[in-house]
Amino acid sequence: MAEAVMEKPKTGTAYSEVVQKQRDYFWTHATKSAGFRKRQLTKLKEAFRKHEKSLLDALWADLHKPEQEAFTTEIEVTVAEIDHYLRHLDDWMEPEHVATPLFFQPGSSMIIPEPYGVALIIAPWNYPVKNLFGPLLGAIAAGNTAVVKPSEISPNCSKAIAELIADTFDPEYIVSIEGGVPETTELLKERFDYLLFTGGTEIGRIVYQAAAKHLTPVTLELGGKSPCIIDTNINVNIAAKRLVWGKFQNAGQTCIAPDYIYVNNKIKDKFLAKVKQYIEEFFGPADQPSEHLGRIISDRHFERVSKMLTGDILVGGVTDASQKYIAPTVIDNVGKDHPAMQEEIFGPVMPIIGYDSFDEVINHINAGERPLAMYLFSNDSKLKKRLINETSSGAICVNETMVHAGQPNLPFGGVGNSGMGAYNGKLGFDTFSHKKPVMTRAFLGDVAQKYPPYTSGKLSFIKMAAKYLLR
Repeated sequence: MAEAVMEKPKTGTAYSEVVQKQRDYFWTHATKSAGFRKRQLTKLKEAFRKHEKSLLDALWADLHKPEQEAFTTEIEVTVAEIDHYLRHLDDWMEPEHVATPLFFQPGSSMIIPEPYGVALIIAPWNYPVKNLFGPLLGAIAAGNTAVVKPSEISPNCSKAIAELIADTFDPEYIVSIEGGVPETTELLKERFDYLLFTGGTEIGRIVYQAAAKHLTPVTLELGGKSPCIIDTNINVNIAAKRLVWGKFQNAGQTCIAPDYIYVNNKIKDKFLAKVKQYIEEFFGPADQPSEHLGRIISDRHFERVSKMLTGDILVGGVTDASQKYIAPTVIDNVGKDHPAMQEEIFGPVMPIIGYDSFDEVINHINAGERPLAMYLFSNDSKLKKRLINETSSGAICVNETMVHAGQPNLPFGGVGNSGMGAYNGKLGFDTFSHKKPVMTRAFLGDVAQKYPPYTSGKLSFIKMAAKYLLR
């Protein structure tokens, strides 16, 4: 099935034929049965095992992801989610029966999840496997066909993904299209029935505008500056270890990475000493590029992040342009005008801001755009409650970093500038399903008062019925 790997079209060439073949296949209704959906999920699980080495090799080539990190955060988490879908899909597909008010009796009402049709999934480069196949699982489980677009910025992963999909699925069902901006631009001209995009906010706006031309519903998974707050009431050792792990995974190139860190001044020195200890323990000396740390994806991003390495550098600050390597870096006493505070960092740079009052932290967070994630290390239930009730973010994770994204029973998504909509497990199924209401009435019990000609007596009955029978 090598034909499923789409070649780059000439500029201006539309993908109408690709989309039309998928739409024709969708309307054969072949994708709608539970058996079909589960067979495709099982095929994809088997494909992951078959293509595991090629995916790991590609993740190393593009991002220098260590094998354990790549396996756990890209491959095994996806396979585990496939198992989650297989266990629960029959239940999720069942119609939901809802109450029918007396005015509509005898009758019944239900909500049926049905697939939208042809979905387009545009994936990012930072987690090129997980953030493509995660949404695709939802599309498959919900009974859609899908066109997927891997990122050209991670070209080895794009090729490996395209080969896996071509080896597993027929192109009228699922197809991977490789290429860059011209190919994505052409794809966005087509009418899809659902669109999910993961990437930067500015590109997200372009995708949203393109979808609006066809009134295509969308999910946008974007990003933003996700704050982390370190309270005094913590296990300093474990908090520092978990923060270092989350911040520097994938060299900080994670949309939900702790972006900047608020540390209570009462424990700041003690906490930063532990952070330094774990950076050295995990990654070794800063001037020796670590095999346990990823590399920056491109020269452009290397130069962008390198410009943030200024100020009171406590750890790191070392770069190697030939390897696109930036050592894990901690910068203390960072002000609002520091380069690292002007945009989402997306690199191994940890800005530290000391604080005395939780109020000042809340006020600063709420003055900015709503983040994709927010982190709090504290055993103080009052602070946790305040953060939940007084801020808005895609998610909150307490006393850990990033693990909420791998919990299949929780939605993954943003709010405001960090995105709209969500997926993950049941939410992935729901995202790619239209909830269709179906109401059935018997021929008995027809209400004469609802028909013209309208009279005052009929209106009185309708008012009574609305008050007592429609609730």
